Amino acid sequence: MSADATRAGLDAALDRRFGDAGGLAEAAPADGVPGLAALARHRVIRGYAPREVPGALLRLVCAAALSSPTKSDLQQRDLVLVTDPATRARLVELCGGDHWMPSAPAWIVACGNHRRQRQLHEWRGHPFANDHLDAFFNASVDAAIALAWAVAAAEAAGLGCCPVSQVRNHPAEVAALLGLPGHVFAVAGLTIGWPANEGTLSSRLPLAATLHHDRFDDADARAHVDAYDGRRHALQPYRRQRDVARFGEVEPYVWSEEKARHYAEPQRTGFGAHVRAIGFSLD
Repeated sequence: MSADATRAGLDAALDRRFGDAGGLAEAAPADGVPGLAALARHRVIRGYAPREVPGALLRLVCAAALSSPTKSDLQQRDLVLVTDPATRARLVELCGGDHWMPSAPAWIVACGNHRRQRQLHEWRGHPFANDHLDAFFNASVDAAIALAWAVAAAEAAGLGCCPVSQVRNHPAEVAALLGLPGHVFAVAGLTIGWPANEGTLSSRLPLAATLHHDRFDDADARAHVDAYDGRRHALQPYRRQRDVARFGEVEPYVWSEEKARHYAEPQRTGFGAHVRAIGFSLD
């Protein structure tokens, strides 16, 4: 593929994604275009071919993911690679059992790990003076960054993947299944395998709504969301409406309505209790 074609592909992906990012590809150095285009074309894959992924390739993806930045070199994140069929089946069950999940030949579960840091203090005989919310937050962010890099690594290898936040639906059960000790917690899962479909390049809120310069500014937030609702509905209409019995049916059923309904019900209310139970202070 020529440099111009790749640049055109990058521009097309950004325009499809944001609606107001046309022309940005011109700013990309020629040798950076392929990598930027791969990121811009990212698609979630929910459906995998019945083909195993070699163990060495999975380890390579994990190694690339664990090459990600980490706060102060503390390395407070671990990955659990789940390939055992029985363990995967139970993990699928705990995550709600969506119809596409069983097709994934492997899962990666990104975990925040503050156990190792506390062990260092014990082994070196130094006091631990940071038993507060930031300890939990740092480990969570480290795990999230590693998860993002796992997505990029998987796609670079020709694999498809989908993040799964539902590992936090039943955190104690997931911890028991994966053998997670105190101060180690699952942040998100990642199904991974050879894609059985092309997935969808999901549109995002415009850069005007989410990219701020020097100072945060959401003065036009409602206008941006209204415009995005229309654009996304034209590109990706929802196949069904959430909780019709409670909220009824509306037309058009747009992103803002879907997300408002999404969080109109309590979710994962026990996660804080679990985090405290495994030793974290959230003060």
